[in-house]
Amino acid sequence: MPAWRRPRPRRFRSDRHASQRNPAPLTPACAIDPATLQAYRETEYRVQVEPEVVLRVGVPCAPLAHLHRAQATDCSAFITACNPLGRLGDPAGNALRQDALREAVSRLGLRAIPGVGQHPRGTWPAEASFLIPGLTRVAAEALGRRFAQNAILWCGPDLIPQLILLR
Repeated sequence: MPAWRRPRPRRFRSDRHASQRNPAPLTPACAIDPATLQAYRETEYRVQVEPEVVLRVGVPCAPLAHLHRAQATDCSAFITACNPLGRLGDPAGNALRQDALREAVSRLGLRAIPGVGQHPRGTWPAEASFLIPGLTRVAAEALGRRFAQNAILWCGPDLIPQLILLR
């Protein structure tokens, strides 16, 4: 290749010069706002069964054991398709997305038990959701990403719901 066509090597500034130009720490563009993360941790994830089962991040949920036994599994996920990427969507669009999520769960051969995620202070509208018994963590993460969610709730044999961040 002729010398005039070769790409010029890039020269990088030293870290010292870069930090002087931009002293603020860099955060990924896709990072979830800390207030939003806190709201996710405080939210009550209600499974609409009788009696109602309420999941809370990091808090063991003994009543979930009954649901797991009834479905012959040791894990489940609580997922919504509403409000992708944490942006408030219109009710009709959210309903369509929930229908698509229900169909996706059905195609996996699993049951979608209706639920709702709601912050105790009501600062965000309640979100229709599903508890999906038998959904592995890997499959739950893939489903959450498919429906553009910031996070999902997943619970394994220890019956302690975990907040799983997806972006």
